[in-house]
Amino acid sequence: MSVKDGALAMLTVVLWGVAFVATRIGLDSFSPPQLVALRILIASLPAFFVAPPPVGWPILIAAGLTLYAGQFLFQFFGIANGMPVGLAALVVQTQALFTVLFAALLLRERPSRRQMAGLLVAFVGLAIIAATVGHDLSLLGFVLTLVSPVSFGIGNILLKRIGGTADLALMAWMSVVPPLPAIAISLVLDGPEGFAHAIAVAPWAGWGAAFYLGVVATVLAYTIWGNLLRRYPVAAVTPFALLVPFVGALSSALVFGERFGPMRLLGMGCVLLGLAVIVLPGDRRAVVRSASTGGK
Repeated sequence: MSVKDGALAMLTVVLWGVAFVATRIGLDSFSPPQLVALRILIASLPAFFVAPPPVGWPILIAAGLTLYAGQFLFQFFGIANGMPVGLAALVVQTQALFTVLFAALLLRERPSRRQMAGLLVAFVGLAIIAATVGHDLSLLGFVLTLVSPVSFGIGNILLKRIGGTADLALMAWMSVVPPLPAIAISLVLDGPEGFAHAIAVAPWAGWGAAFYLGVVATVLAYTIWGNLLRRYPVAAVTPFALLVPFVGALSSALVFGERFGPMRLLGMGCVLLGLAVIVLPGDRRAVVRSASTGGK
């Protein structure tokens, strides 16, 4: 990989890591489904200017509902219900291990022994993190956030079936449908006038967070990432995604003063080690291509 493209990969990592801080800021102005709807509505705007990809609507809709709606709804609900931002950045990145599991179950792609070891270490790490529930981490927040990478993993499998990467056209058209369930959930939880009221009274910080999530963390970051995946082997690009939790945790520590105790650091270390074993080049035949679509 060239120095320029390596810098672009690192830029994408930073954009996705900072997105978790933007999410926490946005949730001070919008409810989780409202923020998801705004993020995806903004991300869908390029669909007015690019032709739809040559993909059937059923699988395109299913991919959008899992890769975007499911991932972000559960992630945002988790953060809103007591999941620390830095920890959320790590948990969401476990989409890689869930993708490997779903690939084994649904696509009959047998994990290598190396990947199986990584899965075990990562799940041990998640169990250690779950044991730190209390104080700044709620059980509800942890469980909701953990569903996010599960949905992300299912979306990755669908994306693999599509046979593409997250380029601009695919990203934009997958974003067309997900705002509908988000708005429907908002109508139920926030009331018929809740969305309009939130939009009318939202401060500049809330709008800035929504636009960052939609334009920068989704349209720009996914377009750069998809371009890199088209031009380089997956094993050369995927490892960069392992840095997203570090950026998310550092950003949260700087902005919100988030701290990690010894037990939680041990769990986070196990998860990262497990993910590294799964993702870093080893037995490349077992690497799932679509497990590398990012993390935010």
